[in-house]
Amino acid sequence: MNTESSRKRIAVIGSGFSGLSAAAYAAKSGHEVHVFEKHDQPGGRARQFKTEEGYLFDMGPSWYWMPDIIEGFFNDFDCKAADYFKLVSLDPQFEMIFSKEKVSVPEKNEDIREIFEKTEPGAGKKYDQFMQSAQFKYETGMKDFVTKPCYSWLEFASLKIAGSALKLDLLSNFRKYVSGYFSDPKLRSLMEFPVIFLGASPRNIPALYSLMNYGGYVLGTKYPMGGFYQLVMAMKDVAQKKGAAFHFNHEVQKLNTENGKVVSLTVDGKDYEFDAIIASSDYHHTETLIPKSLRNYNDAYWKTKTFAPSCLIYYLGIKGKIPHLKHHTLFFENELDHHIDCIYINKKWPAKPLFYACCPSKTDPDVAPEDCENLFLLLPLAPGIHDEEAVRETYLKEMLERIEKHTGETDLVSRIEYKRSYCVSDFISDYNAYQGNAYGLSNTLSQTAVLKPKIRNKKISNLFYTGQLTVPGPGVPPSVISGKIVAQEVNKLK
Repeated sequence: MNTESSRKRIAVIGSGFSGLSAAAYAAKSGHEVHVFEKHDQPGGRARQFKTEEGYLFDMGPSWYWMPDIIEGFFNDFDCKAADYFKLVSLDPQFEMIFSKEKVSVPEKNEDIREIFEKTEPGAGKKYDQFMQSAQFKYETGMKDFVTKPCYSWLEFASLKIAGSALKLDLLSNFRKYVSGYFSDPKLRSLMEFPVIFLGASPRNIPALYSLMNYGGYVLGTKYPMGGFYQLVMAMKDVAQKKGAAFHFNHEVQKLNTENGKVVSLTVDGKDYEFDAIIASSDYHHTETLIPKSLRNYNDAYWKTKTFAPSCLIYYLGIKGKIPHLKHHTLFFENELDHHIDCIYINKKWPAKPLFYACCPSKTDPDVAPEDCENLFLLLPLAPGIHDEEAVRETYLKEMLERIEKHTGETDLVSRIEYKRSYCVSDFISDYNAYQGNAYGLSNTLSQTAVLKPKIRNKKISNLFYTGQLTVPGPGVPPSVISGKIVAQEVNKLK
């Protein structure tokens, strides 16, 4: 605990996962913490809403991977996830639909290995080798590599990390790495799919991120009963028990500076004094709240960055069951590279899209009325793309038709009793997201570690940034880690 003289009054802007984490750790250190959130509930992209018909929708994250990282957060506060929600393992973890067949990924790792061996003789042994290497990267990367504040490469000069450099495969690309193990296109797709969460083509992601395969397939895909929002509420409760105060429907409009420090925040027209600021809000947007001369990065800088995708989301309440649809289903009937090129090169709506369907009512009866389905559809898109409602509806029609083809259902459109779309312009209006990105910066080699936007303002000594646009990167577990890193850095302020 800090002494009274070192105790600071800290403002956290935004209550996404990085903001919740930062608030909890800062409060644990004995600081007075105030969280300002523009919405009426915590969670940011992970908010939840309930409809009049009785559907309960998680608005964003739906893949509960790397459970040990999330468990580590609770352990730091002498509790555990099970104190707050029931976590169940999904079996199958997910189903992947190809043009002529489908593959269900089972819960147990040995059963996944068997699928690989049956698909491609010898691939079972290669799978073991792949996952052994992925486990090393996971345990080294998630415990040592991604926990650094990344001010300098010298932070990685420890004998342990330096000695692991070659085994971490930092300089080889993920696609080439996977193809060195497997020849069958389906197996390659199964291994490449997890890095899509990192927001870049497998051609541009470092092979280090095979750690995602271990954190997903081997550790398993989980689901918190009641929805992903249970994690949000649990983290909020942890922060509150340590003394953090939450202020909802409070939008920060300006950071007021004097002599190289933020002295106060303007919130809904009123000024509030603070000793330090942690911005979990969009990095680019946060910097528009300070004078241009004090910003870490100008607009030209952000234009050169490679952003992870935005997406088209549909929240659908469906009357009746869809028996042959799993909790998680990936529709990969079309070419992955075509869709990826539409996101990163051509910047246009894909002609032959891939998409993801989540049907949590398969596992959790409380997220939909009886004999109904809760259906969440997500189609990755280029940030900044024009997203008028008519175009959204065209893609909804295609996604539903492909679900019908896969499941044998007919006329799902007539069974929709609730529908809400969410796309690029909504990410901008709700989260001030740069170009409407959904997942932050891509984890390309040129945007990894020290090469990411800095967590501390270079000209304002008490302004810090956390979340998916800084270290360690996009995703729920990295965001939780990001909040912890920043809270530790704030503790070093004099």
